[in-house]
Amino acid sequence: MSEKLIDPQAAVDFMIAKSKAYAQAEGNKVYMEELRKTVKAEQMAAAGLRGHKTAAIQEREAYASAPYKQHLLALQEAVEVREELRWMMVAAQARIEVWRSQEASNRAEGRATI
Repeated sequence: MSEKLIDPQAAVDFMIAKSKAYAQAEGNKVYMEELRKTVKAEQMAAAGLRGHKTAAIQEREAYASAPYKQHLLALQEAVEVREELRWMMVAAQARIEVWRSQEASNRAEGRATI
């Protein structure tokens, strides 16, 4: 089995380079989660103007509305972007840990041959 050389500096550079994108993705996800409440409230108000009196009916209409469904799709996309970046960061951290382990093994091997 051939060992692929791991460059820990490249992994760290990657994390630094992607940190802003990750922060923006996290901010977008949180914004979309909070905006969902606003979209729901606006759609409930619109349902009230259409004559739906009870909050339960307004809520049902809000959840079934096209703007709410569109918002959920946008939220889905925001979460996907954030999760992809998060797992790329996790992978970069794992590469560093593998490199550390390989280096420790190399040092132990060097001591054993003395």
